[in-house]
Formats: sequence, structure tokens, C-alpha cells
Amino acid sequence: MVNIAEYKKKKIEEFVNLIKEYPIIAAVDMENLPTPQLQNMRAQLRKKVVLKMTKRRFMKIAFEQAKEFKPGIEKLSKYLSGMPALLFTKDNPFTLYKILQKNKSPAPAKAGQIAPRDIIIPAGPTSFAPGPLIGELGMLGLKTGVENGKIAIKENKVVVREGEEIKANVIGILTRFDIKPMEIGLGLTAAYENGTIFTSKILHIDETEYKQKFVDASGWAFNLAMDVGYPTKDNIELMLNNAHTVSTSLALSENILTNETIESVLAKAEIQMLSLKKTANIPDTIQENRFEENIKKPVKESIGNSNIKVEQAEEIITVTKHAADKDIKKAEKLIEQIRKGSIDADAQEKVPKGPSAEELVNELIANDKQEKKRQEAMKVPTAHELLQKKLKKEKEFGKSN
Repeated sequence: MVNIAEYKKKKIEEFVNLIKEYPIIAAVDMENLPTPQLQNMRAQLRKKVVLKMTKRRFMKIAFEQAKEFKPGIEKLSKYLSGMPALLFTKDNPFTLYKILQKNKSPAPAKAGQIAPRDIIIPAGPTSFAPGPLIGELGMLGLKTGVENGKIAIKENKVVVREGEEIKANVIGILTRFDIKPMEIGLGLTAAYENGTIFTSKILHIDETEYKQKFVDASGWAFNLAMDVGYPTKDNIELMLNNAHTVSTSLALSENILTNETIESVLAKAEIQMLSLKKTANIPDTIQENRFEENIKKPVKESIGNSNIKVEQAEEIITVTKHAADKDIKKAEKLIEQIRKGSIDADAQEKVPKGPSAEELVNELIANDKQEKKRQEAMKVPTAHELLQKKLKKEKEFGKSN
């Protein structure tokens, strides 16, 4: 049996007790960490984190002894890299990682160090004059050119991949371009919580990107709820507005009359009516056209051959129109009196005034029976035709005598 020194037992026991006490145990790499920065980190983390260092072998023994009450803690052994130390805290691993990252500062690389991430020389102009440097850049695979008397990098170039050793010939180029790929600070490699190991890649979260993912997820959920008609407190108002818009559009397309659509439906009907009227070349009022052709024209001709004064002509025409609308025989009688010149001013005053043309048209449209009577009247010879027949008979009678 190998004897273990007492101080070693106490050190391992100390680590085992810390593992029991704290739910979060993190492995960190303190290699190349300057003493002033280490002291500054200890001061910032003192109230939240316990930082302990010992030999790597002692840490692994402590993990083996603690795995009975912290299952899976032994898996943390493979993340003890560089100059390892352990952090013990009650904060969650993501908060711990964020604190450590904020306290890191960039540093130039040294030959032989391992690149923590891809080291890239970006495209763009430089302040270097053409010379031997062009050859050095070409050896690293960079595409260069000369612009305005200075060297220009044509495209981005990864000179060292993550996890690769940084060569001495790369160090000089990185120094010239003031590229500091290394970070000085506590590098958290992995953290243990409730049987789960969280690596640094998992703990590294871009807060801006993370917030944007929440915004995107919220937008997608909102759109999905709108598409499937699932009401929530966030979309109910918009859903009701959309439903109102759709129902109104449907009512208008199907000519359904409501308090909100009646004006639009009637306006659409009027537009359609005017369009049809224009296409069919329908006159404004059929009644006016019929009167003009069958009554007004022959009356004017008769007035021209009578003793009726000109100022009385329009009044007689209006009276005759009213009579023609009501009874075609009255129109014939009036036309006959006008032809013979036997109607005087006193007789005209006794004739009742007829309604206007607009009133007559409205009356005919509103009354189906009156419309039918008007249609029947159209089959009777017009007043002008009757007048011509009587004149023809009188001429024939005069000749025979």
C-alpha cells in the first residue's frame, strides 16, 4: 500500500468538501496569466467564486472520490488543460463564463501557443509600402496587390486554424498587422452542473444573436397564430380587424346591404348603370325622347301655322305633353284646336298646368300600371300621324266639292 503524505490527503479532502458544497464546479486554464491580472480577478470574484489550484493529479483523485455524491464529476478531468485550476460557485455556468469573458483582454501571440480560434488577416488596404513584405505575405497564401502606392490584401485569409500551433513565421506578420489573437484571463474550459458537463463552446452565447432569436421566434409564433386563427391577447385586436375587413369585402362583392356597405353598394350600382347606359347608348329619359318625336315637334309645326303667340308656345307644349301622358285623345284635340287657331289665351289659362318632365318620369317609373298604359299608348298612332290623316281627308273633301 502506497503511503500518501498527510498534506496531500488534506489538499484532496479540501477539494472533495468544496465539490460537495458547491453545485457548480468549473475547470479553468491559468497559463500565461500575469500575476497582476490574476490578483485583480480574485478580487472581483471573491464574494461569488472560490478559486483553488493544486496538482492536476490531486484534482483527478478528488473527482473520483466525489463521484459518489456528484455523478459525472469525473468527466471534468479531461478538461484540465494548461495550468489548471478549479472554480466553485453557486451561480449558473453561463453567468460565470460571462463574467470571466468580460475580464479578459487581448494579447499578442507567442510562437508555439495554440490558437484559441481561427486567426484571420482581413482584406483591405494597408499602410505598408511594396517590398519584401509582399513575398512574406505570399508565403502565407495571402493574395496581395498595390493600390495608391501601398500593399492591399485582396481577400480574407485564415493563417492559423483553431487548435493549431502558431508558427514563428506567422508571429511577425500578426505583429505587423497588430492582430492580437490571444486573450489574457481565466479561460474556462468546462463546467459541471447536476451531472452535465458544459464546454466553453456551449457556454459562449452571443447576446445580440440570442435576443434576435427570441424576436424571430416571437414573430413566427405570432404569424402562425394569425394563419391558423388562434386568438391570444397579443393578436386578438388584429384578428378582429382582419375579420371585419374580410367580411366587409365579402358583403361588397356579394352586394349584401348593411349599415356600413349600403353607400358603397349603391355607388357601385350607379357606376354599373351609367356604364351600361353608355355602352347601350340609352338616352337620359325615354319619355322625353318620345315626347320630342311624337308631340313637341308636331305641336311646334301647328303653332307656326296658327295665331298662337310665340311666348305662349312653351306653355302650350307643356300642357299638351301632360295631356299626351294622361290621354292621347286630349293631345289630339289640343293639336286640332291649335291647327285651327281656335285656342285663345283665356282658354289656355283655364287648362291646368302639368307637372315637369322630371316629375312625369319619376311618376312613370314608380307606377307599373302607368307604365303599362304608356306602352299601350305607343301602339296608338301618334298625334302627328292623326293630324296628318285629318288634313289629308279635308284636302280630299275640298277637292271633291
